[in-house]
Amino acid sequence: MKLKSIETFTTADVGFVRVTAEDGAQGWGQVSTYHSDITCQVLHRQVVPWTLGKDTTDLDDLLDIVTEREHKFPGSYLRRAMAGLDTAIWDLRGKQQGVPVATLLGGSPGLIRAYASSMKRDISPMGEADRLKRLRDTQGFDAFKVRAGAEVGRNTDERPGRTEEIIPTMRRELGPDVDLLIDANSCYSPNRAIEVGHMLQDHGFCHYEEPCPYWELDQTKQVTDALDIDVTGGEQDCDLPTWQRMIDMRAVDIVQPDILYLGGISRTLRVAQMAKAANLPVTPHCANLSLVTLFTMHLLRSLPNAGKYLEFSIEGPDYYPWQEGLFVETPYGIEDGHARVTDAPGWGIEIAPEWLARSTYQISALD
Repeated sequence: MKLKSIETFTTADVGFVRVTAEDGAQGWGQVSTYHSDITCQVLHRQVVPWTLGKDTTDLDDLLDIVTEREHKFPGSYLRRAMAGLDTAIWDLRGKQQGVPVATLLGGSPGLIRAYASSMKRDISPMGEADRLKRLRDTQGFDAFKVRAGAEVGRNTDERPGRTEEIIPTMRRELGPDVDLLIDANSCYSPNRAIEVGHMLQDHGFCHYEEPCPYWELDQTKQVTDALDIDVTGGEQDCDLPTWQRMIDMRAVDIVQPDILYLGGISRTLRVAQMAKAANLPVTPHCANLSLVTLFTMHLLRSLPNAGKYLEFSIEGPDYYPWQEGLFVETPYGIEDGHARVTDAPGWGIEIAPEWLARSTYQISALD
């Protein structure tokens, strides 16, 4: 199968990709959120030349060709652009075969346990506890993630003492029967990370995400080796050799690739296979309700080493105003603490025409 056109529809925050094959079949994908307008330019300039009109049957090889031809640009933007192409091709394949992507990946539609993922640090611990209790009582969540420290905070807190306050508050207010997760977003030095980790262990937290600067794998490993709690990470990493090193050195207990940061479903499957060989679970990062969470749902329904949960952002338009109005019908809903992958072909979504009309459009096509 060869592509005759690759189209992008983008704002600064989110960009969708539509591919059209020589036989007219189409599929929708998405580049990563955040500066998506830049990413779409990268797609047309640095991904399209190596993929338009080329055979897409071996998608792994095609993406490797992009990586090799663009070897002077090994970083995030190229991978975020590749993800748009990859995810659109998976949608096209699913529609051609009349099955959801989860089935193409060897899994099936169905339910996935979700954890309610808070993105906020500008909220008091009691305010956080109150909104999580409402989600527990109304949507059935039994797992929750909150934030520690300040993002890439050099050992500082969002406000003095917040970390020491939020850890016991979450356990006290939510009770003994829920799973509690926390994300430090690269805040701590190893010594401080270990200190916070002992507090987490004392209050029964089960997941400690990105405690040290994510690029300092040796620092993260010090924390992993010192604690019993699961130390997790990897969301920012887009280089496959870095992933292999992270897994080989057991820098983390749980790997967290982000499908759109890493370069798509195909490359994420390679990381999942590395993790499976090392007996490590995969709990992907998907921190907003663009298509990245839907992609992750399909992936989790197919992985033999899938982690316990789907990350499910609880932030609405006050935090992510750009999430509003993306789809004709939202692909997201929580049923008793679970999200559902339907049996609709491909990703099973339709982008809202009103949103497309407001976006910036670009097409690359064969003559």
